[in-house]
Amino acid sequence: MSIEKEIVGLIPAGGQATRLSLLPCSKELFPIGWQKDEMGEKRAKVVSHFLLDRYKAAGIRKTYIILRKGKWDIPQYFGDGTMVGMDLAYLIMNLPHGHPFTLDQALPFTKHNLVAFGYPDVLVEPEDAFCHLIRKQSESNASVVLGIFPIRADQRWKDILAFGEDRKIKTIALKDRASADQLWGWAIALWTSEFSLFMHEFLMEKAKQNRFTDPDGKEFTMNHVLQAALDNGVPMEHVVFNSGFVHDVGTPDDLLAAQRQLLGSS
Repeated sequence: MSIEKEIVGLIPAGGQATRLSLLPCSKELFPIGWQKDEMGEKRAKVVSHFLLDRYKAAGIRKTYIILRKGKWDIPQYFGDGTMVGMDLAYLIMNLPHGHPFTLDQALPFTKHNLVAFGYPDVLVEPEDAFCHLIRKQSESNASVVLGIFPIRADQRWKDILAFGEDRKIKTIALKDRASADQLWGWAIALWTSEFSLFMHEFLMEKAKQNRFTDPDGKEFTMNHVLQAALDNGVPMEHVVFNSGFVHDVGTPDDLLAAQRQLLGSS
């Protein structure tokens, strides 16, 4: 596989888990399930390991985990990636202003690659979800392919989408989710070097203006970048996982629910 077509995974790990309050470890290492080691012994499985498994299922063999200073327990736990059967490398974030700035730290290492992206505290099914995104990108040559999932009314999910009459994505994050006929949200993505460079230029322009928050005073999110890409005509496609699901474990209640489900079924 040429460098232009090699797919690398990205995992942002720069947050401070403010929604979970004080934890004894980085939130990416919180155990919520079980796995068997090479000896067949059962041991705890941490939340970010599930995303690495999804990358691995799609044939992705290299992932960059982007840290903020102090989260040294993550490289101490995963090491070089042998335990997950992947090559892992670690980058240090420089601009602590939200996920897009964190992800942009990887540009020198990924600007010629396809990039797979997911959140380390969001569980996704099906297991082969990224395989579908890779296939869609190959067929469409889109710069971005989003993985879209049904969202329950009781889920605290901000990334609710709106579609145009042509069934293309029109709005990345609805302000009023009550206006949607059916709730669909994106949770994973695959993008090309075109989008990586678009995101970098978008963020550097904000940094040049010393603007690190949106008009509401909140940090920029991937929704802001994706909406800007749409507005600027960056080709974007999507895959709908009608029977799939997403589960955010970034709050205490959601974390406990995931633990009950995964630990109880192991």
